Amino acid sequence: MPETVQGLTDLKPNTRPLSFEDTSIAFSSQSDFKLRKTYWLFALMNKGWLVNLGTFFIKIALRLRLPIKFLIKNTIFEQFCGGESIQDSEKTIQTLHNVHVGTILDYSVEGEETEKSFDETTLEILRTIERASESNDIPFSVFKVTGIASTELLEAIQIGDSLKKDQKAEFDRVMKRVDTICQRAHERNVRVFIDAEESWIQDTIDTLAYEMMDRYNHERPIVYNTYQMYRWESMAHLRRDTAEAKAKGYYLGVKLVRGAYLEKERLRAHEEEYQDPIQATKEDTDIAFNEAIDFCLQNLDIISICLGTHNEESCQYCVQHMSQMGIEPTDRHIYFAQLLGMSDNISYNLANAGYNVAKYVPYGPVEAVMPYLFRRADENKSIAGQSSREFTLVSNELKRRKGCK
Repeated sequence: MPETVQGLTDLKPNTRPLSFEDTSIAFSSQSDFKLRKTYWLFALMNKGWLVNLGTFFIKIALRLRLPIKFLIKNTIFEQFCGGESIQDSEKTIQTLHNVHVGTILDYSVEGEETEKSFDETTLEILRTIERASESNDIPFSVFKVTGIASTELLEAIQIGDSLKKDQKAEFDRVMKRVDTICQRAHERNVRVFIDAEESWIQDTIDTLAYEMMDRYNHERPIVYNTYQMYRWESMAHLRRDTAEAKAKGYYLGVKLVRGAYLEKERLRAHEEEYQDPIQATKEDTDIAFNEAIDFCLQNLDIISICLGTHNEESCQYCVQHMSQMGIEPTDRHIYFAQLLGMSDNISYNLANAGYNVAKYVPYGPVEAVMPYLFRRADENKSIAGQSSREFTLVSNELKRRKGCK
């Protein structure tokens, strides 16, 4: 374990930074046919008006039960999802394994808020843990608390509402589901991420996460909580939670992300007239993200970290500072993660250089994961340059392959 290094941000940059431009590595697992499909998909997604129009008509078609499942499954679903089940996802798991990239099976069914659906989702998450325990191909499992609990209930608890008898019983079931998942992860020695969500339910989620860490992280990091660094208080929370973990003697599992609910957060803060929880600028978020990397690298005796980011600069920042500190790329306390179908130039080049990398691999019935896919399309459209970046990389690889023939 490397010693703590002070003044990490003052270190000289690595003179030979890792390149994310090698498309021969980034798309090594894609055939010419698959790469051309990817090219046309990102070409379409690069046009914001077309994404909006397509999303509109797909929603109507699904509502009218028109036969478009085949079209969806062979385009956007194929790009961003592993399959409709764990078994369907095995080909993707093996493909990633072949290039030394792990899989994070993400059951991405959303919007079903019934006790039956919560129980079914819990069982499916337990299946991902069982599959993860069978090999080293799957280094993490993951779940959203809103997949196993009512958003309304989580919010009521956060604002301190007095719960009725049936609500108390409902939350007891929520805590039981969370504990069942984390206990199984502990028994199978599988690390599990608890994903971050909207600020008006995040405190409730945090409380559950730290209860689980105190229960299951004393021997090794099993449970990871997620820090959204586009929230201005996240760095203070990370420091506070590290001190708490040290005081109670458990390991702190940390997944760092920028955040996914910016427009929703800002709109609600404006409408309900409370302080905006989001950083003032994108630059402030980038600074906070890198500050969190610094802090985690300085506290690897207690923290295990996963960088869930598509930001090349932050990945470079972490790689360079690991090098300066003498931390090996294979250090088990540090992982990088990106979504399936996006930023393969980051994932594959990091893995090729020996770093620990995993891809989020969403799966579930096509109709049930459409909310997730709509969000992916919208994020590619709204993240500055994301679709253009993906499109350019694919274009470069097609040109390179043509030149090699």
